[in-house]
Amino acid sequence: MITTSLKNLPEESVSHNAEIKKKVMLRFGDLPHLTNFSQARFAPGQTAPAHAHQDMCEVFFVEAGSGVIHIDGKEYSLLPGNCVAIEPGEVHEVVNSGSTELVLTYFGLRVEKSA
Repeated sequence: MITTSLKNLPEESVSHNAEIKKKVMLRFGDLPHLTNFSQARFAPGQTAPAHAHQDMCEVFFVEAGSGVIHIDGKEYSLLPGNCVAIEPGEVHEVVNSGSTELVLTYFGLRVEKSA
């Protein structure tokens, strides 16, 4: 069993933008296939630049705030309660286009590369 609490975790920078902070509840190796289970907080105007993962899926759940996510050139709204799953290879960018903090809880799952 693994237990964590957001209130007891240190803030870290997300890999795609050091100004955006996250708290990591579970890390790579804690559970099979899981790369991380984290919560990130985007201040108004902050962006996690466009990128893709070839070896993982990523799932985002919007806890609070609003923004947009660009996936392969298309824009989708991020509103509280929305869940977005990113497939391996999909180019994605998260933008807090709102006037309040955007809070995303997210996790990644490793996928095996095809031969």
